[in-house]
Amino acid sequence: MAFEKWSFVHVADMQPGSPKSYRFKPAFLENWHTAREQIMEIQPEFMLIGGDITRDGNVHKWELEEMKADFNALSIPYHVIPGNMDTGNKHTNRQGPWQDRDDISLNITSEQVQQFASVFGPLWWSFVHKNLRVSGFCDMLLGSGLPEETALWQWLANQRNQPPAKYHIWIMHYALFINELHEPNHDIADPDHYTDWYFGIDEPHRSRLMDIFKATNTTRVITAHIHCRKDHFTEGIAFDLAPATCFAQWHDKWSDGDPTLGFLKYNVSQTGIEKTFVPLEKISARTDGYGPGGHPKPEARDYSLAWKKQPE
Repeated sequence: MAFEKWSFVHVADMQPGSPKSYRFKPAFLENWHTAREQIMEIQPEFMLIGGDITRDGNVHKWELEEMKADFNALSIPYHVIPGNMDTGNKHTNRQGPWQDRDDISLNITSEQVQQFASVFGPLWWSFVHKNLRVSGFCDMLLGSGLPEETALWQWLANQRNQPPAKYHIWIMHYALFINELHEPNHDIADPDHYTDWYFGIDEPHRSRLMDIFKATNTTRVITAHIHCRKDHFTEGIAFDLAPATCFAQWHDKWSDGDPTLGFLKYNVSQTGIEKTFVPLEKISARTDGYGPGGHPKPEARDYSLAWKKQPE
């Protein structure tokens, strides 16, 4: 069946936070509102949301609930996967080099992923729209040893048996790799490569995923988390590292990386998928707010700074 050209968008790493929390940056919220208005103007057939939709959704369920209400108000169909700010970081049993965070305590937990699922539904999903199949999953589970990881691998294996579409796009939060598919695992304890470890998927999970991607006729894999736009292409698959709307980072990692804030628009036709970067029309100039960035330890979470009362 032939289809006319149609479009969808991918947006991620909004992290608007909440004035009820121990930290809040109004600029991040304003940037998301700008992206939201631009998406409504485009009126895509659906919106893919690539994780880190909250600042502290792994701690505060209300942040997840507030963002769900925000998405629902768009009146555009959407499909969401969690990011590490929503459910906890990828698993490690070793501490990184930085003293302002406790990497082991930041590991993803069953409680956190189930909290996300209680608001947004399944942690992995696949659907077909016209000539495109889209599949997404909670990749922070990989290597965690949690019961949800076993169920995820079973679901991933079953995707080999799904009816194919002309195109197949997967969305993840972490990048499958940083520089090239067969790079070695990066050492969390090495200060020169901590961020490489933090942003990417380790072996053997990387190769297992790549095998599934190739077996399911994958066209593109869209990832978030890094906050810097970059294109990779390997073994016949395009890997789109997507921009953020909250803040940029890792702008000096690649000579061809682009940290400009915005989101991605995809036009789908019978002849291919065309990707367009949509920069934010306005970047918030606000500098007010409170609380630490990054992944603060519990003792750094001072709720007395909050602008609004927490929910009971």
